[in-house]
Amino acid sequence: MAANSDFLKAIHFDHPERIPLHCVVSTACWHQYPPAELQQLLVNHPVLFPGFQPSDPVRLPASGANARAGHPYTDYWGSVWETPIEGFAGCITRFPLANWAAFDGYVPPDPGVSNGVLPVDWAQRAVGAERARTAGHAFGGGLTHGHTFLRLEYLRGYENLIYDMADDEPRLWQLIEMIETFNTETVQRTLDLGASWFGFPEDLGMQVGPMLSPTHFRRFIKPSYQRMMARARDAGAAVHMHSDGDIRELLEDLIDGGVECINLQDLVNGVDWIRDRLKGRVCVDLDIDRQDVTVHGTPAEIDELIRYEVSTLGSPEGGLMLTYGLYPGTPLANACAVFDAMEKYSTYFA
Repeated sequence: MAANSDFLKAIHFDHPERIPLHCVVSTACWHQYPPAELQQLLVNHPVLFPGFQPSDPVRLPASGANARAGHPYTDYWGSVWETPIEGFAGCITRFPLANWAAFDGYVPPDPGVSNGVLPVDWAQRAVGAERARTAGHAFGGGLTHGHTFLRLEYLRGYENLIYDMADDEPRLWQLIEMIETFNTETVQRTLDLGASWFGFPEDLGMQVGPMLSPTHFRRFIKPSYQRMMARARDAGAAVHMHSDGDIRELLEDLIDGGVECINLQDLVNGVDWIRDRLKGRVCVDLDIDRQDVTVHGTPAEIDELIRYEVSTLGSPEGGLMLTYGLYPGTPLANACAVFDAMEKYSTYFA
C-alpha cells in the first residue's frame, strides 16, 4: 500500500479516496469449492484482489503447517495443533504447561527464528521492507494471531488459565512476562525495519461476551498490550488490532490501551452499537458477517447489509475499512454478492 495510502489515511481520518478493503480466502476454500470457479471469482474482482494471476490448471495454495488435516503440528512453544479440515488452522490438543510442574526449566522460543507458531526469516523481511520503500509503499507487520491471551491458553489450557487468574497464581505472572518479552522483541524488530503500522491480532470474544472477565483482562492482559502498543506508537507506527467475537465489554480498555484501528465483527457486536461507541473515535475495520446474512441470505440482502454498514459507520473523512473472510459453507453466489458490494460501496463517499 502506498505511503500515503488509503489504509493509513482511513486510520488517521485523512480523507481516503476510497474505503480500504481486505478479503481473505481461506485455504480450505480451494479444497471445498470448484477451484476454477473460485479462481474466476477472484479474477472478476480486481479491486479486492489486485494483481491476482489465474493459472491453468489452478494452483492450489499450500496449507500452513498448523492447518494440514491428519498432520499434528508442534509449534515453537510446544503446543500441538490438529485439524480435520485441510486448510483450516487447527485447535490445540496438547498444552505443554497444562501441569505447572513442566514450567521448571521451560525455555521460550527464539523470536529471531519464529513468530511462535511458524518460522520467520528476518533477513527476507528486511529485503521486503526495502523493496516496499523503493516502490513508495508503506511497510507494516504484526504479531502472530493469538499472541498473548490465547498463547496463555495454548500453553495452560482454557480452564486452567481462568483458574490461574482467579487464584492469582504467581507463576502466571512469570509466564506472562516470558510471553511479553518474546512479543516485544518481534515488535521491535519490525519497527527497526521502518514499519508504519503494526497489528495485534487476538480473539478475545465468544458468541456472547468476552472469553475472560473485564477485571481479569485489565489485570493480566491489558498491561502487556499497553506496553507493546506504546512501543509501536512511540515509533510512529499506527496500531491495528483484530478480535473475533463479542468484545463490547472490553472495547473501552482496548482503546485506552492504545488501539487506533479495531477490526471487530459487525453483527455479533451490533452495527448501531459500533456507531454509537466508536464512530469518529477510532478507525473501525469492520469484519463483515460470515455466520448469518452472507451465508443464508440473498444477494439483495447482502448488498443491503453492506450498504447500511458503510452509510452508518463511514464518512468522507475516513475511519472505516471493510474486511471479509470467505470460508467453506458460504454459497459462491453469496460470496460474489459480498465482493460486488464491497467494491461498489468502497467509493460511497468519493
